[in-house]
Amino acid sequence: MVISGVCTAAFPDGEVATMKPGDIFFVPSRPHDSWVVGNEPYVSVHLLGADNYTK
Repeated sequence: MVISGVCTAAFPDGEVATMKPGDIFFVPSRPHDSWVVGNEPYVSVHLLGADNYTK
């Protein structure tokens, strides 16, 4: 769930997702790139999968 800021995730197949405050999101484990949009810090709470994050 996004608390503040905006983030974009892009996948090699062309799919692009933008996440903003209040959004509940799922980014699959397939390869992707993500970045913060704008100057506000991006803060999100990961409810599932945090035990495997960045492994």
